[in-house]
Amino acid sequence: MRIAVDQWRPVTGGSPEGLARLDAAAGRAAAGGADLLMVPEMALTGYNIGAEAVRAAADPENGPVAAAVGEIARRHGLAILAGFPRLLGDEVLNTVNLVDREGRLLASYAKTHLYGAVDRKQFTAGREITAPVELGGWKLGLAICYDIEFPELARTLALAGAEAILAPTANMAPYETVATRLVPARAEENTVFLAYANYFGREGEFAYFGLSCVCGPDGNDVARAGQGEEMVFADLDREALAKTRRLATHLADRRPDLYGSLTTGGEKR
Repeated sequence: MRIAVDQWRPVTGGSPEGLARLDAAAGRAAAGGADLLMVPEMALTGYNIGAEAVRAAADPENGPVAAAVGEIARRHGLAILAGFPRLLGDEVLNTVNLVDREGRLLASYAKTHLYGAVDRKQFTAGREITAPVELGGWKLGLAICYDIEFPELARTLALAGAEAILAPTANMAPYETVATRLVPARAEENTVFLAYANYFGREGEFAYFGLSCVCGPDGNDVARAGQGEEMVFADLDREALAKTRRLATHLADRRPDLYGSLTTGGEKR
């Protein structure tokens, strides 16, 4: 499977602009032979836009934005992972939808770990981890930004059979080491491919640093963007996955009987 990770500047014109940019990106990704395109967190509306704007832009269940993403995927003949605010009852969720090349919804995930005031003012936290879903013979897990900084979430996906984790993000300075150290470590410790799609440029007080990447199950970069607008491509290699999993047996060697405190809360710091 070939993944295209598109690193772009935040949208300023709402979902009409976001969908137009997604359409253009899908054309470039398809021309590059991609099977799957992923874009940053809340790519279709912008991320740090304020609670009022987020609520105004929120798409209802099976709404027009979700339908438009499916139509773009169908027209260009590739799967798409794209994020936008979703309205569920009175709650606004930071959501990504994964659709296949026919535009059919395969999975939807709402961010479960909210980052700071910006997330808590704009969104309600998701309540569950979405089970890995199959696309093109690969089992894919979903995370959003801050989620991937919690080892428990990635490990849960790996234990559920994920072979790759897709994590759109909106990460800003001074947290570059999340992209350069933590994301590769998360891939290696779970022996999964990990695709991380970030913004570049400013949005309000945030300066996004780019450095989008696809890391292999050994933690090494398969593809890495710089600090500008850029689309990078990476091929998921099943042989490389199998070889790494033969050598790195951490998942099989775990001692779950010792880890009870992970589910009891522990001490707050």
